[in-house]
Amino acid sequence: MTGNKSPDLVPNKFKYMIKDLQRLSEYFGVPMQEPSDPFEVIFIKGSLSAMRFVTAVQEREQGGDKQVEQVSRELCRRIWTEDKDITEPASLTEAAMKAGLSERDIKEALKLSTSKEIKDKLKSTTQDALDYGSFGFPMLVCHVNGKPEMFFGSDRFELMAHCIGEKWHGPQPDKSAAKM
Repeated sequence: MTGNKSPDLVPNKFKYMIKDLQRLSEYFGVPMQEPSDPFEVIFIKGSLSAMRFVTAVQEREQGGDKQVEQVSRELCRRIWTEDKDITEPASLTEAAMKAGLSERDIKEALKLSTSKEIKDKLKSTTQDALDYGSFGFPMLVCHVNGKPEMFFGSDRFELMAHCIGEKWHGPQPDKSAAKM
């Protein structure tokens, strides 16, 4: 393990996370708020069923990650804007419908999300992140000259750009992100 202590064990870390959420919401213009019971949402319910569902959507999606992105946005909106559940099948269904998936696709993704195949794929992906050296999220990996470079945090974009030989121009307005 990484030795990084969870915010439920470090009260000041948790307070900072909530304050940082408010700052990020204002900065990016994305409406976000603390859930009414953040401890239950984060540490009791968690997001495992949502992660398995998104993994199942990704497994089924052909030709890109548009559905994965849209479902992820809807799940994020449910928990961080609307203070709604993301663990129950009905909640996953509602988010997927808002993301534009068909009833058939949703049923198949729900069924697949409980399969050993998807559970193993998510475990493998999580292990890959740990193998890169991750100790939390957000974590991004850039592959530069065939070598993976891991970055932690949402404040490392200028360093990632530099690493891949690009210039960072800061966040650009994205009308779809503001709708989140």
